[in-house]
Amino acid sequence: MNSSATILAKDARPLAPQVSGEGLFGVYVHWPFCAAKCPYCDFNSHVHRGPFDEAGFVDAYRAEIAHFGSLKPGETVRSIFFGGGTPSLMDPSSVEAILDAIAGQWTVHPDAEITLEANPTSVEANRFRGYRAAGVNRVSLGVQSLRAEPLAALGRVHTVEEAKLAVGIAQSIFDRSSFDLIYARPHQTLSEWEDELAEAINMAVGHISLYQLTIEQGTRYFDLYQKGKLIMPDGDLSADMFHLTQDMTAGAGMPAYEISNHARPGEESQHNLTYWRYGEYAGIGPGAHGRITIDGVRHATATEKMPFKWAELVSQNGHGATVDDILTWEEQGDEYLVMGLRLREGISPDRYRKLSGRDLDPKQAEELISIGFVERLSNGNIRVTDQGWPVLDAVVADLAM
Repeated sequence: MNSSATILAKDARPLAPQVSGEGLFGVYVHWPFCAAKCPYCDFNSHVHRGPFDEAGFVDAYRAEIAHFGSLKPGETVRSIFFGGGTPSLMDPSSVEAILDAIAGQWTVHPDAEITLEANPTSVEANRFRGYRAAGVNRVSLGVQSLRAEPLAALGRVHTVEEAKLAVGIAQSIFDRSSFDLIYARPHQTLSEWEDELAEAINMAVGHISLYQLTIEQGTRYFDLYQKGKLIMPDGDLSADMFHLTQDMTAGAGMPAYEISNHARPGEESQHNLTYWRYGEYAGIGPGAHGRITIDGVRHATATEKMPFKWAELVSQNGHGATVDDILTWEEQGDEYLVMGLRLREGISPDRYRKLSGRDLDPKQAEELISIGFVERLSNGNIRVTDQGWPVLDAVVADLAM
């Protein structure tokens, strides 16, 4: 782990006073195993074949939860998110044991949102009832497409029929659910996306996540793209798809509350809002990241990515953390901009000042407002407009100068 002395040697200025993030505290639990690795996926996911000691892994999760509980005692957990990988490959009893361990370290708010990610191929009514009985109250399904050919190209092993069935099962068992789709795919036309999105909106009950396909280094798609074997939509078509998505979801009563997430009022993902509002969260499991404040100092944590090596570290040290960086003023301010400007509600300049120890660049802000990329709200917040969202990275870079 990096010590605070190491960090201060890099930037000798004192750390900024920590801002709590509206008292938000969540727990992210990463389950790294998948049945197959998708060609576009750069998440920490691993295909494991052969015997597997799931109970032994659960014991390691218990130990790491206890470690982070000792660092952050007395917190109230407002959201828990099982991500992956494919958490729906877990036995419901494993999910229950991990939730019990979290409740043993912290107070879990009575209205806490507890989400589990699932793939349609691992959705069974009995298994989902088991998750519900364990305490899960929201599921997020990785559907990715409602068309057969794109599903195969994306490396998904479920069919369109399985996806639709899984969405129906989830909606019948859980009060809240969501599913993901990927668009701006190779060879996809605007009219094809319009038809698919219309069908998806009719299926969704409260929340839907709609992501443009991005080519990430280290994936199979990246290799194909580098060799010219994967032709992506050009910038104009991608922008048209983005704006069509905003218009159709807003017209259906599920406007974007974040650049890729759409919900009816009250159905927003509370756990993801903790990230985007720059709250605190403990990251548990192989490759999990966290942001926690200890004695007024904000730490960025990360654990060992390789599952079995992580388990060995937990056995040796009581945790699998390999990174513990203290964030400087500038780093906190930059992270707040990167996360908060994804939100329709925008960011608070006052909070940015408290986190970073500086003001937003007024000249840059005025210029971005004049060209229609940014706007001021009546509550003083600054947010990115629909016109600015497709160039969000550039907007963030300009404001942070």
